[in-house]
Amino acid sequence: MGRRLAALTLGLLVILGLLALRLIDPYSVQVVRETSFDVFQQLRPRSAPADLPVRIIDIDETSLAEVGQWPWPRETLGRLSERLTELGAAAIAFDILFSEAERASGIADENFAKTLAAGRTILGLAQNGSALPVTAPPKAGLATTGSDPLTAVPELGGAAQPLPILAQAASGLGVASLDRQGAGVARRLPLLWRVDSGALPTLSVEALRVAMDVPTLVIIGDTVDGRTVEAVRVGDIAIPTGPTGDLRLYYRELPPETYIPATDLLGEDYAALAPLISGHIVFIGSSASGLNDIRISPLGVPVPGVSIHLQALEQILTQTFLDRADWVSGLELLLLAASGLIIVLAVVVSGPLVGLGVSLAVAAASVSFSWWSFANPGLLIDPSYPLFAALVSYATMAFLRFTVTDLDRRRIRRAFGYYVEPSVLTQIEADQSLLRLGGNVRELTVMFSDVRNFSALAERTTPDQLVSILNGLFAALGGAIIRHRGTIDKFMGDSVMAFWNAPAEEKDHALLAGEAALAMRAALRDLNRGSDDPIHIGIGIATGPALVGNMGFEKRFDYSCVGDTVNVASRIEGACKSVGYSILATAEMAAEAQNLAFLDAGWVELKGMSGREPIKLLVGGEAVKSSAAFEALLTSHTELLSALTSGVLDDALLQHCRALAEKVEPELAQFYACLPTRLADFPAAEANLVSGARLGDEPDAGRGNVPAHQDFR
Repeated sequence: MGRRLAALTLGLLVILGLLALRLIDPYSVQVVRETSFDVFQQLRPRSAPADLPVRIIDIDETSLAEVGQWPWPRETLGRLSERLTELGAAAIAFDILFSEAERASGIADENFAKTLAAGRTILGLAQNGSALPVTAPPKAGLATTGSDPLTAVPELGGAAQPLPILAQAASGLGVASLDRQGAGVARRLPLLWRVDSGALPTLSVEALRVAMDVPTLVIIGDTVDGRTVEAVRVGDIAIPTGPTGDLRLYYRELPPETYIPATDLLGEDYAALAPLISGHIVFIGSSASGLNDIRISPLGVPVPGVSIHLQALEQILTQTFLDRADWVSGLELLLLAASGLIIVLAVVVSGPLVGLGVSLAVAAASVSFSWWSFANPGLLIDPSYPLFAALVSYATMAFLRFTVTDLDRRRIRRAFGYYVEPSVLTQIEADQSLLRLGGNVRELTVMFSDVRNFSALAERTTPDQLVSILNGLFAALGGAIIRHRGTIDKFMGDSVMAFWNAPAEEKDHALLAGEAALAMRAALRDLNRGSDDPIHIGIGIATGPALVGNMGFEKRFDYSCVGDTVNVASRIEGACKSVGYSILATAEMAAEAQNLAFLDAGWVELKGMSGREPIKLLVGGEAVKSSAAFEALLTSHTELLSALTSGVLDDALLQHCRALAEKVEPELAQFYACLPTRLADFPAAEANLVSGARLGDEPDAGRGNVPAHQDFR
């Protein structure tokens, strides 16, 4: 729970950091956001009817080749204006600067001015920081709503402007500059520029005003504070804008008929162009690369600057706009916080895999919502930052989960790597709830192993030799336990404690413990082979309920088990010496491991415990149990113990059992040798031999009491 809370806290901090970054909105975030909107335009360009009344007289490469290099004489440009007026152009907008006088002839500017005055012409200005402020008065009247929306409009400052004689003759003056930076991708077009005398419209808005014969432009300010622009109105046409009066451009691929080469208009058959010119707003500009009026559109292609003015005019005429209102940023922040929290909770609660699915779903939903908003109402909602936020949120939480999991795995491997078999360790890593502090009660098989006469061994060896002997011994014994999927609880001096069925569940835990004990005995015999000073061990095994889990406190604990079953296993191991056999087990353990070969060994009084415990000798594995030699031994052994409980210690039968035992397990000889001294472990037999009482006089059956009739099989 503590780790989940810490992970959730970190996730919330990540979300807050992402929100802060979005509020700061650095340039890199802006670029990615604008690029994503560009991609939307590339996938779904603006559509428009085929008969829009807009055209471009294009001073293209062919026209330059035929007429001559730029700049053309004013007489040639005047002829273009004259013929457009003759063909019925609704407005003629020059995307050309006339800031210098004609060098060839002074009278050329006067004649050009007369030509401009004869038609509905608009001349352009261009922002230029090194030029003088604008002196030509605006041609358009200006009305505003709100307290002062012009304060939000970009200032034009210095500008390259038409000659006074030409500016006076033209019907309109418009700014030809495309944006405040003058470079990069042309995404916005300021519809108004602030000058000392008021405001100048952009070239496309001024061309529309002149074509509609509207004397005054209306700037609609924000009704809340009045210091930002909401729209510009030309007659009955409203143009929604951003807070600074910008129009967000929405491009389409212009059809070829939009462009009319200038040479066609200058040719003798120019009258044939009347259907393309009459009633149209016409821009005169250049697509020639040498004239340096080429920009990049969001569609990813270079376009002439004059075509951008035409694109803006098409949007205005078709009322096709892209909107990114002020409230959109607030919505994005809200969605960002909600989606980030969903991802964090998914990873914390359900893990990285589910979190990945949730993150992908959130990302897909963000992009789908952004696309729908763009394609239907034309609302621009950023898809890029939610994607970035989803990636960062998931990556951070997944990395944290991986780090914590890796630390847990390392901790588990440090704690259990030497004590359990690898497959058991894998189960623990997969389900760490198996290791929760406090534990739970479950059925266990517990084993204790101890070195016999360890004190004497310690006396006759040096400390270094003793450590070496113990290390070799524990390696052999521990290896046998781990191979049989046991958990080594601890090494205690010369003793080993192990248990089965925890932390991972084992169906045949008693059988595995018995097989481990037999493997330990075999490993010890291999170690003793050829030794002049062999080591002997005793092993006690008990099966029953025990509390198993992490014992200790949060910062220091051991995985262990406690309970009566543990105590019984320990005491049975201590009884190995008096019984004269190395592997003793409880009756419960033998009942759970019926594939193994067991022999009854009577009822043993356990130190520190009330009553007596029925015990079994673990003789061998399944192969031993199914052997003819063991079957013969089991029969004679049962007869021997039955006679013993009847008060008769049949020495001949005892010797016969010892002889049979040599073929099954030589160690049983010591058990039979000790049997006459263990009458106390057969209380009914002892009572019969001493006082003549009958076996059936014993009162209660069960643990701690001798049953009336004991079945030694």
